Amino acid sequence: MSTPLSATALRHISRLCPGRWERWYAAAKLRSDPVYAAVTKELQGSSLPVLDIGCGIGLLACYLRESGFAPAIAGFDYDPQKISCAQSMAARSGYEGLSYMTGDARSGLPDFSGHVVILDILQFFTPEEQAALLRAAASRVAQGGKLIIRSGLRDDSLRFRITVAGDWLARLTFWMKGAPVSYPDRALFESVLSAAGLRVRLQPLWGGTPFNNHLVVAERE
Repeated sequence: MSTPLSATALRHISRLCPGRWERWYAAAKLRSDPVYAAVTKELQGSSLPVLDIGCGIGLLACYLRESGFAPAIAGFDYDPQKISCAQSMAARSGYEGLSYMTGDARSGLPDFSGHVVILDILQFFTPEEQAALLRAAASRVAQGGKLIIRSGLRDDSLRFRITVAGDWLARLTFWMKGAPVSYPDRALFESVLSAAGLRVRLQPLWGGTPFNNHLVVAERE
């Protein structure tokens, strides 16, 4: 697998979207957000399946397929409209091994064993719900698998304030169904995931964005 993807491959993904707004969003997101290449790099060479919690319209799955990642990918999201879009994109793409389901992570996660990905949703949970979700996700990480998370971290930086403003904008424009509730800090990831038997590392994942995003990778060895 090679990362990042070419401009041609990114355009191909965005053109799978069924609507004009989704196509515009996908094109802008794929060009500017470093998270897809970062996740692909972490999964490179693995044969384990992936559970994408908070999958949205399925951009990560499409990116992984375009990068040559072949194992099954299951998407799980609270928003039925986004799941419908993801299913439409999968059908139009011809990619095999993609499945999507609607569900609330607060009520439980699907049975699964492999890699787990959680991108940009933890701020919509209370601290107690965050810890519960991390424990549930960690329990689904197979031997040799990874729990890969992208999240804004709570601190006193300007980047953090911009992150909060961006999440509120997403809520006000109705792209996100919920408003931010609480942002996790480094200690939450290190304490909860280490207790679950995973080896944890965190690193900034800003790319060209102004947000206080970090990549959290927790591996079961």
